Amino acid sequence: MTALLIIFAKEPRPGQVKTRLSPPLSPEAAAQLYHCFIQDILDEMARVAEVRLAVAFSPPTARGFFRKLAPPGTNLFPQEGADLGARMARAFARSFAAGFGPVLLRGSDVPDLPAAVVSEATAVLAGGQAQVVLGPATDGGYHLVGLTEPQPVLFRGPAWSSSTVLADTLRLARQLGLRVHLLPPWPDIDTYDDLRTFLNQPRPAPQPGWRSCEQARKLLGRLQTREPEPGR
Repeated sequence: MTALLIIFAKEPRPGQVKTRLSPPLSPEAAAQLYHCFIQDILDEMARVAEVRLAVAFSPPTARGFFRKLAPPGTNLFPQEGADLGARMARAFARSFAAGFGPVLLRGSDVPDLPAAVVSEATAVLAGGQAQVVLGPATDGGYHLVGLTEPQPVLFRGPAWSSSTVLADTLRLARQLGLRVHLLPPWPDIDTYDDLRTFLNQPRPAPQPGWRSCEQARKLLGRLQTREPEPGR
């Protein structure tokens, strides 16, 4: 079977993405930055030779946006479900039913995650070393989850958007008797402090996250010089 990597992403509309960066960024600037996140993620994940790419997009009308942005051959489908857990479970179920396996899913808050981390996750699952792979985020959640078969229970118990998501998921995996492999921790970029930490390390092209780093420096430079941001 072919491994599938699903990228959960939103169309970068002002006021709908990276809202915890506003203020100090304007909603328009936050959307511009998130657009760079998506571009960086798609470029880097296209380097993972072991997987087929997919984008689970939101809102349902965003197919055209992602068709233009994603590499040729990328599977595109809308997110479906009442909450994040339901949307993730549905994406996994859909992908396994289509004949893919293992299936991995990653978020779009980590623009600099290297392809090597996803390759590790894929190899662990394909080699039978684990049934679940999780990439811890430094805020207590996770940036990536991979499975060898559907596990809907894993997505019903966690308190989403809380600092216990990873711990809740690990507890559920133990209760189900699943073998788990943890990837290296990686920081999400949700807040202004997260963004400033992200900029502490230079990321020249073509390093993972280079567009996001360049755009963030421009936006923060405008704040410091009080230069009007585009759209203001």
